[in-house]
Amino acid sequence: MCVRVLLVEDDERIRQALSLALSDEGFTVDEASSGEEGVRRSAEEPFDVVLVDLTLPGIGGLEVVRTLRTRGDLPIIVVTARTDPGDVIAGLESGADDYVTKPLLANVLAARVRALLRRRGPNREAVRIGELEIRPQEGLVHRAGERVHLTRTEFRLLLELAGAGGRIVTREQLLRKVWGYDYFGDTRLLDVHMRRLRRKVEADPDDPSLLLTVRGAGYRIGS
Repeated sequence: MCVRVLLVEDDERIRQALSLALSDEGFTVDEASSGEEGVRRSAEEPFDVVLVDLTLPGIGGLEVVRTLRTRGDLPIIVVTARTDPGDVIAGLESGADDYVTKPLLANVLAARVRALLRRRGPNREAVRIGELEIRPQEGLVHRAGERVHLTRTEFRLLLELAGAGGRIVTREQLLRKVWGYDYFGDTRLLDVHMRRLRRKVEADPDDPSLLLTVRGAGYRIGS
């Protein structure tokens, strides 16, 4: 399968270097030099994944991510030189599925893209947990009969917890199963996605009854 990537990066040298490197990894890469161009092209053409730099002229990277996320579950990876935890969390909270910091190796970025695109739920029957109905084959979630719109990553995270049948799933297991990559103890990805998921499926995200934290151990699904 040919994977088509949209690279939104204003620095021409970085853009060209990443484009060539990702092409060598087997991807088809289209380039956008501004946030406006990235938003426009993603609306006009089909892409499998979008890579977005946070520092862009005009429409910033965070706004690009937010705009793309309102359109659906298109996989998004933030590629940034910012390493401050606040910047990373802001990128994830805006709707990104993953982040990679510069400088980076093309094979590492390619591995993250492939892991993200593999992030589909296994072939299972529908699961009911309280008011939630999870349909793995269709990639759909309903709460009290109403459709809940989840990103691909949020859906996989929910499915992994539901599939454990109430057993504790450690943070490390979730990172490995959902992101498919060794994050060397960086759990910000999981923390932010769990918050986003709770806001969507819990009646009261501040007092969750479905996605339960087991302090010092991990998470488990409630009943």
